[in-house]
Amino acid sequence: MSDSAGRMLVRTAMAAPYLERQEEHELALRWRRNGDQEALNRITTAHMRLVIAMAARFRHFGLPMSDLVQEGHVGLLEAAARFEPDREVRFSTYATWWIRASMQDYVLRNWSIVRGGTSSAQKALFFNLRRLRNRIGQRSEVSTASVHLQISEALGVSVRDVAIMDSRLSAPDTSLNLPVADDASADRMDFLQSDEPLPDEVVEDTIDVERRSSWLGGALEVLSDRELSIIRARRLTDEGETLESLGGRLGISKERVRQIESRALEKLKAALMRRNPAMAADFA
Repeated sequence: MSDSAGRMLVRTAMAAPYLERQEEHELALRWRRNGDQEALNRITTAHMRLVIAMAARFRHFGLPMSDLVQEGHVGLLEAAARFEPDREVRFSTYATWWIRASMQDYVLRNWSIVRGGTSSAQKALFFNLRRLRNRIGQRSEVSTASVHLQISEALGVSVRDVAIMDSRLSAPDTSLNLPVADDASADRMDFLQSDEPLPDEVVEDTIDVERRSSWLGGALEVLSDRELSIIRARRLTDEGETLESLGGRLGISKERVRQIESRALEKLKAALMRRNPAMAADFA
């Protein structure tokens, strides 16, 4: 939307007459029941001043006012499509939520190249952080850590999330491809640290797992069918089966299951000791 078109929209909105409650109700019924486009146009035109007022509240995010108004108009149309006049609620009250939600979504999508605020708690943090920080700071001289703690308690988010969001809102996005200095050949990307293991560590772990699996597979061959069944159920699953449950399934007492398991572990350790002594400790 051009600047001239934006100014024209504002003038039109401010010049539009207010709707009395009965007139608004009748227009909403015409639109709801008959799809009367003229009725829809009169309702939305009369409430565009609400869109403009709401857009002014989001100007501090640095986005064009005209774009905010456009997004608010989308929310206004959505409200008109969903409004139920028989509920005896003023349209402005109902539309305010849709207008604000539409603008908030636009701000979250465009304020930063890094998407944030995907959960309801994160959205509340994003849109209320500045206000709460200023209010807390006006009461007394408090540390940044104390401010973050009070905000986290007020909004139900972690202190870490508050600190990260505060940092993001305090500075613009910076490209990782920018040089670290005017005369430097290295980019910021070159100094990022990764928590992931190094490639040689990944290969080493993979080889180690395969070797251990081979040793274990060979050692398991010394067990009988019943011993193998118990060891698999008790030791080779994420959640080992209980002695009582296993005994009921095999038709023996849990004490008998424990005895068979103990004997099987001794046989396994002996077999593993012959192949690799270090791995025998896994079955201690």
